[in-house]
Amino acid sequence: MRAILILLMLMLTACGGSRSVAPVGSYGYDSRTPGKFGSSSSSRSGSAYRVKKGDTLYSISFRYGMDYKELAVINNIRSPYNIYVDQKLYFKKAKSSAIPIKTAVKQKSETNKARRWQPAVIAKQPTATVTKTISSSSANQNLTWRWPTVGRVISTYSESSAGRKGIDISGTMGQAVVASAAGKVVYSGNGLARYGNLLIIKHNDVYLSAYAHNHTLLVKEDQYVKAGQNIATLGRSGTQQEQLHFEIRRNGKPVDPLRFLPKQ
Repeated sequence: MRAILILLMLMLTACGGSRSVAPVGSYGYDSRTPGKFGSSSSSRSGSAYRVKKGDTLYSISFRYGMDYKELAVINNIRSPYNIYVDQKLYFKKAKSSAIPIKTAVKQKSETNKARRWQPAVIAKQPTATVTKTISSSSANQNLTWRWPTVGRVISTYSESSAGRKGIDISGTMGQAVVASAAGKVVYSGNGLARYGNLLIIKHNDVYLSAYAHNHTLLVKEDQYVKAGQNIATLGRSGTQQEQLHFEIRRNGKPVDPLRFLPKQ
């Protein structure tokens, strides 16, 4: 009898194995913690990121929901924002070492004392020069957006949902995907998880647009495109059905594309 009970217990244990369920992918980021995605990057450690082959400053800032200009300032990178493989990029500025108050007061006192012993010198006043600054704010406001492809919107933007940072437009394999506005291609590749074949276009110093799940990419990085120009063909890379995922980002943050696109 005891042997039979032991045999039954072994059979129940064998049948009670657990199954693991694969997580469902999503777009988006956690703005409070740069890099907190549905799929974490192995190149990111703490508050820094190590550049991989194919990365651009724009794709990295896009991935972590940052303004590319802010990321460039933090890492002392100047236009045209070139980066290199294995370069370490930081997401926060390093703490500056401030001079203690007592030391600062002492230095100021010594400086004033030294000035009292110096003879008066009449400094030559520099010739005033008038510099003309050109504001780019007007260029940032004059964008005319158009639909990036033809189809039905099957998913809309949601500020609260991490998986809906743009809109999804249904379509058929191979149909045309066009530039929603004129600009410069700043990323062309498939290095961002769950975006598939992705294009990012910089329209000015404020707005970017992104086109994901393409079948083929027809333009390259650093190429300038016109509004309405064919830039890709629609596909299903990084997703389970033919569709275009389209995003507009203002200063690095996703905004609702339907607020910018003309009504259908």
